[in-house]
Amino acid sequence: MAFFPDDLLEAAEALLNACRIRSLRVTMAESCTGGLIAALLTEIPGSSDVIGHGFVTYSNDAKQDMLGVRAETLAVHGAVSSETAQEMASGALARAIPDATLAVAVTGVAGPGGGSVKKPVGTVWLAVASASGETAAKKHLFRGNRSDIRYAAVECAITMLGLAVERAG
Repeated sequence: MAFFPDDLLEAAEALLNACRIRSLRVTMAESCTGGLIAALLTEIPGSSDVIGHGFVTYSNDAKQDMLGVRAETLAVHGAVSSETAQEMASGALARAIPDATLAVAVTGVAGPGGGSVKKPVGTVWLAVASASGETAAKKHLFRGNRSDIRYAAVECAITMLGLAVERAG
């Protein structure tokens, strides 16, 4: 029995195949998803030819220590922000080169607590960075319980990576 729904597994397999065709390697920097993106991608047999690194950086200290997110970024913008997501993606990529050519990062408030008026439960920022220097971030407001929010973030991460792979040619 698979841990992930069939449609998500199919999307992950399609992403891995697209990466193989283009000789791309992917790394992940995960906060609120706690490694679910890496778990999904490595659920697919043979994924090691695309996946080499993964970082679970749940705390701000881990984001700084493992990914090089600046303390100033966290102080000014918070852990759940475009700036932090982009620094997470860029940091993961920098630490995984030459092994990785694309990085995806996710940071958010999965709940049930921890939300605020400005960043309610379900607020999630995702970012993708490429070895060519491009970085893109997108904010989402997901609904549901903690698991719903985390799985929605994983699905969006796969979609964002897929778009980045298409842009990579």
